[in-house]
Amino acid sequence: MAKSKYAIFDALNPFFEIVQEGLTGLVDGKHFFDTIADEASFDFRYNFPGWPITIRGRADLMDQFSGYGNTIKLHSADGLVVHRSQDSRVVVLEYEVHGKILSTGESYDNRFISVITIENRKIAYWRDYMDSLAAWTALNGNVVPATTSRA
Repeated sequence: MAKSKYAIFDALNPFFEIVQEGLTGLVDGKHFFDTIADEASFDFRYNFPGWPITIRGRADLMDQFSGYGNTIKLHSADGLVVHRSQDSRVVVLEYEVHGKILSTGESYDNRFISVITIENRKIAYWRDYMDSLAAWTALNGNVVPATTSRA
């Protein structure tokens, strides 16, 4: 059996599957990466160490995700809510992912809202919101980052 060209991303399969479910009938492509336009733009509306705020292009997104499975392995995704916008090109997905931090064995549970613009049956723009604190605490052994006062 031939190995999938996306096998390096298997740790993300539950994420890919829930997004595909939310976009059923709206995009073309059998795999998440096949649904993305070559020049798509991604804005991540959180400041998380090691993760860029903006990614331009499908190839760069794939590159960014290529190391994900070295840190986190997802085992499920759920809680999907699909919101259709007044702009027929825009869909908002709410969902949760669940997995494990590989270095510590800590559970990883996170919530997302993704605002997706579709053009020509491909994802052209993606704006992502996540529970940054959930990711931070899971990756850092449940240590909550210190806050600083702003004077």
